[in-house]
This record gives sequence, structure tokens and C-alpha cells, in this order.
Amino acid sequence: MSSHLERILANTRIEVSARKAAAEFAALEEAAAAHTPRGFARALRERAETGPAVIAELKKASPSKGLIRAEFEPVALGTELEAAGAACLSVLTDEVFFLGGLENLRRVSAAVKIPCLRKDFMVEPFQVLEARAAGADAILLIMAALGDEDLRVLRDTARTYGLDVLCEVHDQEELDRALQLDCECVGVNSRNLKTFDVSIERAVELASQLPDGVVRVAESGIASRQDVENLRVAGFDAFLIGETLMRQPSPGAMLRELIG
Repeated sequence: MSSHLERILANTRIEVSARKAAAEFAALEEAAAAHTPRGFARALRERAETGPAVIAELKKASPSKGLIRAEFEPVALGTELEAAGAACLSVLTDEVFFLGGLENLRRVSAAVKIPCLRKDFMVEPFQVLEARAAGADAILLIMAALGDEDLRVLRDTARTYGLDVLCEVHDQEELDRALQLDCECVGVNSRNLKTFDVSIERAVELASQLPDGVVRVAESGIASRQDVENLRVAGFDAFLIGETLMRQPSPGAMLRELIG
């Protein structure tokens, strides 16, 4: 595990513990019950039948790149990307390292019709309740972050709350573990968590190992229409794209260009 990831996970556990201690569980359960999950994996499968299914990511900053988009209005960005053809949205909710927040997810989910992924470092079932209460339709599980038993508990909790799971892997060993979890979606992240270097070749190498029964998602490093086409040829159904969109004056225009 990288020092970057260790630092983020340590901070996440502290923050989650504090939020859980202060939480009004009845209110959270009520908010969770008020949100009907919209079928994250289904939306990606249906879009992939006719063209690239893009998960457009709302990302203000990252540990590796610093500030990515200074003028960051989540609802305006989310509705623009929905109109431009995004199949789903990914909303960063980590506050310290990505300058995101659950309130961003809550506002964006309420403003769009397409499914939303809570993009965060999930370490504790309480976060799954938070996710649905904030309008999430899916959560991310990072194989490099946790052991198999913890991941299984989080997956089971997601299913209890009717949320899909995107399992993120970086190499063959993590992929083998992810397939045992039977997640709806498996994402191959081209970013090396130890160095933060990005190599799309890493995703292409693993593409042939992804079974037909899952939604196959390529993550990170997608910067052009050609990248999307190459990854589709390799076997990917969907594409999680954040920085490439967020650095553009008009993310919607860039998304249209990537989709073709």
C-alpha cells in the first residue's frame, strides 16, 4: 500500500469516526429511504449498447494534481454533463484531499436524473448509509485499500441499501480478489497508487481478464476520443473521466467530443 493511500485512509477513518459519533441515525435512515436508487450498472449497460458509456466525474482537486478547477459549481457542472450525454456521474465526497463533500453529492443527485456514484475511500458501513442518504446510486470499493472481509461487509451493506458497487483494481491480483466479490462493475484504474503515474496500457492488459457478466470500466488517463476508442476495442464498456473534463472551459463540449 502506498504512503499516499495510507495517509488518506488514516484521515478517512478519523473523519468517519467523528461523523458517526455525531450522526442522527434516524434522520439518515429517513433520507436514505426517501432516495430510490436509479440503477448505476443498468444505466451503463444500456448506454454501452449504442456507444461509449461515460461516467463524468466532478473533481475539484486531487492529491497528485492539486487544484484542477477553481470555479467549481457542482450542480451546474452535473447538469451540463448530463445534457452532454454522460451516462452517470461520479461525485467526489472526500473533503481534505479532493475538496469534495457529501453536500455536493446531495445537491447534484437532486438536480439530475442519471445515476450518481459516491467517489470516496469507503472503510466503514456507516459511509454506505451516508451515501444513499445523500442520493448516491452506487459506491466505490478500492481493492488496494482493504482486506477481503472488510470489502465483503461493505459490498453486503451496499446491497442492503440497494446500491451498486464499482470495484476498483490496479493489477491482476486485485482483479482476482474483486471477481470473488461479485461486484456489478469492475473498474481498472490506470493510475499507479504508489507513484500516481498513469498508463492506459495497464488497463488494456487487464481488459481481457474481465468477465462478460460485469460492467467493465476504464478509469484515469482518458484524454481523447482515440483513447476511448482504443479502450472500447480492448473490451471496456464504460469510461470514468474526470480531469480531462474538469480542466476545460466547457466540460460538456469536451464530453461531446470524447463520445463522438
